[in-house]
Amino acid sequence: MFDLDKLVNDYLVPFGLKILMAVVIWIVGGIVINVVARLVRGAMTRRAIDPTLVRYTESTLRIALRIALIISILSVCGIETTSFAALLAAAGVAIGAAWSGLLSNFASGIFLIVLRPFKTGDMISAGGVTGVVDEIGLFVTTMTTADNLRVYVGNTKVFSDNITVFDANAFRRVDLTAQLAHTVDVQDAVARLKTRVAQIPNVMPTPAVDVAILEFNPSGPVLAVRPYCHNRDYWQVYFDTNRAIAEVGGTAHWPVPAPRQIFMPPPGEMPKAMPAAPATGTASAPPLPNSPA
Repeated sequence: MFDLDKLVNDYLVPFGLKILMAVVIWIVGGIVINVVARLVRGAMTRRAIDPTLVRYTESTLRIALRIALIISILSVCGIETTSFAALLAAAGVAIGAAWSGLLSNFASGIFLIVLRPFKTGDMISAGGVTGVVDEIGLFVTTMTTADNLRVYVGNTKVFSDNITVFDANAFRRVDLTAQLAHTVDVQDAVARLKTRVAQIPNVMPTPAVDVAILEFNPSGPVLAVRPYCHNRDYWQVYFDTNRAIAEVGGTAHWPVPAPRQIFMPPPGEMPKAMPAAPATGTASAPPLPNSPA
């Protein structure tokens, strides 16, 4: 005969208590994890640790504590954790084979944090993207480009590629050129450009502005114009220097550069004289044969 009281007392009530206990542990454990993560983040922030390392440590700690919480809940529910650990290890091997790219990104993220080739706030060029680093995450590095686009680049691609850090040094050079005509006094042009470019805001006095002959082409000499500035002022100095080159050329009335070609006859051959046009009022040419008189 079916005994409902025994089913309820022996199975449903204990199972319900376990489910209730699991829910309570999940809620309380989540609160504890958030408190611990905030405490760790606050402690690291007060010690002036790099923000990238702070976020990375906090994310790793949350994941590790969440896994420990799940194992604790399974133990409370009566599930053997040792067998679960073996199952988790086997699943880890399978997941590792399937998600090798993600694990590679994770490992590269650890190396980026430890080696620190750049930090949050630096402007870098890596993985085919140039922008300001917003965050180095567990799997991706987040950057904002100059045209205000949010780009996520896998840590493996960042770490395995060449990394250019524009903010690593105190200043950088702006490379521009100025094309001169053949008739322009080069020394006067160099002096004018040095004086004018040095007056541009945010151009560093040291190192001084470089203006020198870079090359020659059919239009005339080409000057290299190279001011120095901080990376954050690069584009402002770039555009202002172009404007200064145009202003100096207009003020000095430099002619427009244009190629000049000189045709030289072969050695020993005299240039042929062009036939002179008949003078006005002279006798006309003799009539052609068979023409009417």
